[in-house]
Amino acid sequence: MSKKTQLAKNTIIIFFGRVCTQLISFFLLPLYTSYLNTSEYGVVDLIQTYVTLLVPIITLELEMSIFRYLVDARGSNKNTKKLISNNFFVLGVSLGIFSLLYIIISCFINIPFRWLILIDIIVCVLSGNLLQVARGFGKTLDYSISCILTGLTTVLSNIFLICFVHMGAEGMIISMALANGICSLYLFFKLKLYSKINMEMVDFKLLKDMYKYSIPLIPNGISWWIVNVSDRSIISWVIGAGANGLYAISNKFPTIISSLTGIFNLSWSESAALHINAEDRDEFFSDITNTVIKLFTALGVGMIACMPFVFPILIDSKYEGAYQYIPILVLGTVFNVVICLYSQVYLAKKLSKQVATTAIIGAIINIVINVLFIKKIGLYAASISTAISYFVMMVYRHIDLKKYINIKIEKGLILKTILIFTFAIILYYQNNLILDIISLLVVCCYAFLLNKEFLLASMKTILRKLKRSR
Repeated sequence: MSKKTQLAKNTIIIFFGRVCTQLISFFLLPLYTSYLNTSEYGVVDLIQTYVTLLVPIITLELEMSIFRYLVDARGSNKNTKKLISNNFFVLGVSLGIFSLLYIIISCFINIPFRWLILIDIIVCVLSGNLLQVARGFGKTLDYSISCILTGLTTVLSNIFLICFVHMGAEGMIISMALANGICSLYLFFKLKLYSKINMEMVDFKLLKDMYKYSIPLIPNGISWWIVNVSDRSIISWVIGAGANGLYAISNKFPTIISSLTGIFNLSWSESAALHINAEDRDEFFSDITNTVIKLFTALGVGMIACMPFVFPILIDSKYEGAYQYIPILVLGTVFNVVICLYSQVYLAKKLSKQVATTAIIGAIINIVINVLFIKKIGLYAASISTAISYFVMMVYRHIDLKKYINIKIEKGLILKTILIFTFAIILYYQNNLILDIISLLVVCCYAFLLNKEFLLASMKTILRKLKRSR
């Protein structure tokens, strides 16, 4: 199986699983915006933000290390058992220390839903870690099934707790914890991890090596948190939870692109790690980069063009202010697609320090713009700061990666991308039905022409496989 075919196969398998969890919040938007006011939704979003921050700090990014080391250990049962044993030893110690500190701190600080949040953090740590273990084993199907279970649990529990029990924000937090708990249990027993744990195999030298890889990713994780979601903390402090609720809703649409990027990167990270030293790596990485830029550019401008028709259907009128910030956030998210693509190249070469450095630069830019302008231009400052920080990070990483691998962007692709985004965004803010229809038609034609070769090649591959299966 060729490199690109293997990458495509893994991406498709993971897609069907991750779409259930990564896109679930989007499909639940009508429920959230109907039953929760902007302040309630803003509070829950802020809680999720801080859970996202705490998880990599608690684990010291162990999940990233365990995945990378398990890929190298494939075929060696002894090394696999040693890695799993060390993984669970560290998880137990880390969660024990964190829980004790959390309980002590919560005695002095009033934390809303404090016990639910603690449970949510613990199961998020476990599910995130076990998902990476599944990937490290190459068990993409089990990975996807666990994600589907997570998605179904999230939908059913949210509907029950919010619509019928009327638990509001508390119901959302319980749903998150329940979904991640079921994911963890499924993977633990499906992968038979209980048979691979032997505390006598705990090796502190191995742990030291693993943390040499993962610890530099901690500032990277924190920096990504700053770039991605610190906006919400600043908004809540300066403007209020209601404004954060609006901003959170406007972010839900670009999150679709982020989710698809995350799905692709799960399989891309494995391919990058396996083929980083191949003779044709420059051509392979350049080909993938150009293909991804084309696909996600089409998706980004397509989302902007569709938004005038989709937004009023999905979102309750009390959240209509969120409409204004979506194009800027979509543009920033497309920049982020390239950043994530390059991140996996760094990590494949085990250059985690470089990942952290570039992320810190983006984080500083994000905070400075927010602090300087949020009182003057409100939520526009948050969306613009995100787009600018992503753009700077993208350019920096592209230049820096030249030291290690020669990724070439097709001639004219950057100019085409700038022109189509400018066209779509200008027409978006005209609030004119005729112009919205024109924008949608032009963008659809552009998206097809830009990706014509990829789409035709994909169709030929599918038809060929259908003929063989008959």
